[in-house]
Amino acid sequence: GEDSRSFHVSFQAPLSLVSIGKTPSITAVTGGQLILECPGDAAHPSNIEWHREGSPLQEDAHRQVLAEGRFLRIQPMGAADGGEYSCRATSVLGDTSLRVQVEVLG
Repeated sequence: GEDSRSFHVSFQAPLSLVSIGKTPSITAVTGGQLILECPGDAAHPSNIEWHREGSPLQEDAHRQVLAEGRFLRIQPMGAADGGEYSCRATSVLGDTSLRVQVEVLG
């Protein structure tokens, strides 16, 4: 048999995760799908950049940036996909950023 799970994580701006002092953690399951949403103001389009472990994220069939950068989809999840993911949205209103630690079980 086959088991599939989807996770959708959404953080609404304005939210300063830096002030919390701890990077939020998400647990995903091997073979599943993870969608991360970068916060931003829909009325003011942003330039969005995604990073993994501090380096620019490279898109491929496995990791896709959707909706002009607003979402990052990783499918299927693998053990090597764990780590810190971050995004930065820059617009006329300023910068918004998000950091999240992803752990993969399986």
